Amino acid sequence: MSDFSFPRQARLLDSRDYKEVFDDVLVKASDKSLLILARPSSKERSRLGLVIAKKHVRRANQRNRIKRVIREHFRVTHTRLDALDLVIIARQGLGDLSNEELRQILARLWQRLRKKAAALSEGAPTR
Repeated sequence: MSDFSFPRQARLLDSRDYKEVFDDVLVKASDKSLLILARPSSKERSRLGLVIAKKHVRRANQRNRIKRVIREHFRVTHTRLDALDLVIIARQGLGDLSNEELRQILARLWQRLRKKAAALSEGAPTR
């Protein structure tokens, strides 16, 4: 049975973890509201980090809702991803999306990310 929890091992915990992803981005997937940066993980499972800036999503309750939806979606789909360190960055207008719209965008971006990561592991260009 799959593990759908979100333990510490599934999170980018400190600035060093985030810096590694920002400095060594190998795969990107983007939408007008979200950007996902990824690199192969040094751990055996995918890890998630979120950057939801007040500049792009003004209200705290909206930022918290967005984080909950993204974490929930990651918990359910992380087993289908290769071992990647992921940073999800909010863009302008993300707070205006409903939960369902956000889930649809995430589903499309995960699919693109899987394809690009598979191409990367096969040695094909990802850009």
